[in-house]
Amino acid sequence: MPFLKTDNVNENIISQRIQSITESATLEMTRRSRELKAQGHDIINLSIGEPDFNTPDPVKQAAKEAIDNNITHYPPVAGFRDLQEAIAHKLERDNHLHFKPEQIVVSNGAKQALANIFLSILDPGDEVILPAPYWVSYADIIKLAGGKVVALSTGIEDGFKLKPEKLEAAITPRTKAFLFNSPSNPTGMVYTKEEMAALVQVLQKHPDLLVVSDEIYEHIHFSGKHVSIASFPEIKEQTVVVNGVSKCYAMTGWRIGYMAGPAFLARACSKLQGQYTSGPGTISQMAALKAVKNPPQNSAYIFEMVSAFKQRRDLLVEKLNEIPGFKTYLPEGAFYLFPDISSYFGKRDGETVIGNATDFSLYLLDKAHVALVTGEAFGDPNCVRLSYATSTGLLLEAVKRMKEALKRLK
Repeated sequence: MPFLKTDNVNENIISQRIQSITESATLEMTRRSRELKAQGHDIINLSIGEPDFNTPDPVKQAAKEAIDNNITHYPPVAGFRDLQEAIAHKLERDNHLHFKPEQIVVSNGAKQALANIFLSILDPGDEVILPAPYWVSYADIIKLAGGKVVALSTGIEDGFKLKPEKLEAAITPRTKAFLFNSPSNPTGMVYTKEEMAALVQVLQKHPDLLVVSDEIYEHIHFSGKHVSIASFPEIKEQTVVVNGVSKCYAMTGWRIGYMAGPAFLARACSKLQGQYTSGPGTISQMAALKAVKNPPQNSAYIFEMVSAFKQRRDLLVEKLNEIPGFKTYLPEGAFYLFPDISSYFGKRDGETVIGNATDFSLYLLDKAHVALVTGEAFGDPNCVRLSYATSTGLLLEAVKRMKEALKRLK
């Protein structure tokens, strides 16, 4: 068979499946920031969702020992049994959730765990209810799996929380899943146990509807202890928990996430994963094993990180409230703020007109050299997302630059 001549091939060869999804807006803004930095510009990047802490030393040491002990061969598709057992123990210890090890599938990040789930359950036209604002990749993962996103808008006035009556009205015979995220990316909001209970009262009426609970920001919580929606016995059997070590242990680059859910779903996800990535890297798994064995209440590392994020949150909210036109709130978790900046729509500086949140973000990147992410990518066109997972000094400088740039808009 002759080799394909690449000069005769054009972009039409790309599948409709890939053409239908968009590049991650957070990754796109990070890429733009790096390009401008490479050109010599001093960019302050508030777009990326990554702790500015380093992986704890004991975790790094576990990885080094794995290399020295030659734990470098193919792992089981669903993850090492020791890690599955440790995750099961963590879920019992921290969340009062009982899962058997075989109900857990370890993946290359929580993002792959989510993709595994939706690729395993969705057929073309199946609906997934998604409270908006939502993390940028949710919608495109669902689309990639052939599903239809049913986005339910929430507002800053309601703390970006979904009302149970709105959820009930959105459920149809085609509804396959409900995707829940608390603490939330991009808003940082956290549902109370009582607010979750109201949603559970709706969900338990639909036992064939899968509840997908993304709990990756579990330990970055400023107002109390994390509550998993899977802890409600009424819906435990129809809920799958997605989590990982990226955020609370500053292990974003290690790429370890997991799902814990019904055994039939775990088997399906393992079957799928076995065909397109197999199990995640052995060294990363050994590092994750060390991390999840560490009870969070005994972790000075997690306490220090969460305390730093809380201080930065308070500072950023205070400083943004000094800028006319910003409508803010006080997030209770994660490390994001999602202010409403729609008061700037229609304003101009003589050469640039702010028509939407994307224009606003690009204006600040160009004029203030501060990178944010447009709220349009998160399903809310009136807001922008700022990450305060960076130093206090950089946050203060970023707000100063933004304030100066926004003064020029009339």
